[in-house]
Amino acid sequence: MTLDDFPPGTLPAEPMVPRVDRASPSVQKVTRAEELRLQLADEIVRGTLAPGAPLDETDIARRFSVSRTPVREALRQLVASGLVEARPHRGAVVAQPSIERLTGMFEAMAELEALCAGLAAERMSAAERHGLEAIHEELRVLSYAGNPDRFHEVNERFHNAIYAGSQNGYIAEITLATRVRVQPFRRAQFRNLGRLAKSQAEHDRVVVAIMRGDKQGAAAAMRAHIELVRGEYEIYAVSV
Repeated sequence: MTLDDFPPGTLPAEPMVPRVDRASPSVQKVTRAEELRLQLADEIVRGTLAPGAPLDETDIARRFSVSRTPVREALRQLVASGLVEARPHRGAVVAQPSIERLTGMFEAMAELEALCAGLAAERMSAAERHGLEAIHEELRVLSYAGNPDRFHEVNERFHNAIYAGSQNGYIAEITLATRVRVQPFRRAQFRNLGRLAKSQAEHDRVVVAIMRGDKQGAAAAMRAHIELVRGEYEIYAVSV
């Protein structure tokens, strides 16, 4: 069964989804910190910045033509992800999470996202379900475009919509905070050949279960999705 089996309907505007992993766009320095975090995370995951490489705030600020404030915030967030190690009185250096640490992060992410998906299957309003379908369709189109960065952006909206659909703000907040730590690794795996189409197929199983109101099915599909994300990151990591 696919989404085509559900009755067509007019799709309303995408519902607002609360975010805790990004500050308001009106706070320019935090927005810039988010951009810096993604850029530096990409360079670390790709190996451009090697393990042990120093990350001097002044040098980074000069390179990106920003003040040291967003650089400091970006490095703080990267420390939380395990990509950067903060050494007292010696500054920050590129780190690499241990296998045990990364495994633990993905296990927690899988269970939290499964919980959100199961609750969303029970609690999502009709408008929220239509909004999720709209994002899912946008991702379907993007899966053919071959743009992993744009797919990643919309993918975040997809998962946010499910967190919000759980109708449990505390669980959604914990899930979002955990994703901040895992995000660099989740983002990197979209560069694997054929990964966008695979991700879209995995999403489809989650969405169908949510539309059916199948709590256990939605949780199982989301858990399997995150486990596959982890596997795809491991494939990417050995290729760079």
